[in-house]
Amino acid sequence: MSTPSPAARPGPLYGQFPTALRFSVRDQTRNRLAGLLLVLFVPVWYLVMNAMAGGEPLDFRLYATGEALHVDAGHLTLITAGLNCVTMIAGFVVFDAVRRSLAFDRRLVFAGYRQSTLVGAKALAVAAVATGIALYTALAVLLFWRPAAGAWFGVLAGFAVVALAYGALGLLLGVLVKRDLEGFFLIIMGGLMDTFLQNPLGNPLANEPVLQWFPSFGPMQFAAGGAFGERALWGHLALGLAWAAGFGAVGLVVFRYRTRDRSR
Repeated sequence: MSTPSPAARPGPLYGQFPTALRFSVRDQTRNRLAGLLLVLFVPVWYLVMNAMAGGEPLDFRLYATGEALHVDAGHLTLITAGLNCVTMIAGFVVFDAVRRSLAFDRRLVFAGYRQSTLVGAKALAVAAVATGIALYTALAVLLFWRPAAGAWFGVLAGFAVVALAYGALGLLLGVLVKRDLEGFFLIIMGGLMDTFLQNPLGNPLANEPVLQWFPSFGPMQFAAGGAFGERALWGHLALGLAWAAGFGAVGLVVFRYRTRDRSR
């Protein structure tokens, strides 16, 4: 194994975390394709989906409360389109970064970095990047729809939680799958299927109980409840956080195993 570079040599224990966090954030924000998708694809996707559904009235039952809501189909579709964007972009960014940096993380451990420090830095970086992606995606909604402040914050919270869930899934796949194609396929197809099924306009069966077992169900219910039903469904937001915590916990355990120092 090659000698770690000076940048990878650990300083005092209290100085390891900022350095490890800087490496993790750098790895997750240097993906130019993902940045281009975020800046350009999100508003274009909103434009297309809003043009297809905008202005049509839609009656649907909010599964979380059983309340019948009468909404603009375009506004509801913007929420599901945003969820679709954050699932794919957050998952893609984290997966690509974790896959590319795994060997470097092993060298950091070999150089004396504590695995707990790397685990904490990796988790915080995923949370920060996912939140940034969700914030931009929620701000882009305002180009097509101006909800009340409380409604917009409900949409932002839903986007943030589903971004955390798929960012954590990207972390898990990044330390599990052997090839990039496998991870990209699972993230893209999983996110598309998950968020499409939550849209009552595209899926008339969007209130079926089986959809409760999808990661985006809780965030979608929270966002729709806050935007149209004026309800804060915190339990459903927590359901999305449970998915994020589950994916993240398994991914970090596998990350810790994959980066252990086998010479000890």
